[in-house]
Amino acid sequence: MTGLATDTASTPHPSSPARRPGASLTGCVIEIEDPRNPEVNALLERHLAFCHATTPLEHAFALDLDGLRAPTVTFFALRHDGKLLGVGALKELDRTHGEIKSMHTADVARGLGVGRAMVDHLLGAARGRGYTRVSLETGTTEAFAPARALYANAGFAPCGPFADYADSPDNTFMTIALTARSDVPTATR
Repeated sequence: MTGLATDTASTPHPSSPARRPGASLTGCVIEIEDPRNPEVNALLERHLAFCHATTPLEHAFALDLDGLRAPTVTFFALRHDGKLLGVGALKELDRTHGEIKSMHTADVARGLGVGRAMVDHLLGAARGRGYTRVSLETGTTEAFAPARALYANAGFAPCGPFADYADSPDNTFMTIALTARSDVPTATR
């Protein structure tokens, strides 16, 4: 398993929810994890329930357990003192293009920077694999506004559908071009 000690010092985007005063992710670890772990699976079930409650099923593309265990997907969990705070995955679309999937933060950790730490980790993993682009799909409703703000703050910009997606009023597509950076931690499968 690959671990990454996380100490977030980035400033949230003005349209993002503010971090709770005194909150710190110092000492958090992000590692590759099996999504079948019961604790992780419970958080993923909440993620799927949220996606299916806020997006028509034909336009909800959150991965189930089988999808998260595909050989093209690497699944990560963020923990603090062993407590699961968030999850995210990186899916290989081709040798130079990855996709962020299944990002979700536990309710108790919202506003602490868990999502940003996971995005930064996933982008570092993508750079480590030599990807030149990472894209994602998220919802268009107000419930997804914090996610869209998080991704925009991380440098993602709106784009058209990619991979096998089709344009729809229920989906927002975003992408970021990657360059090699020495100041960003990298990880591999």
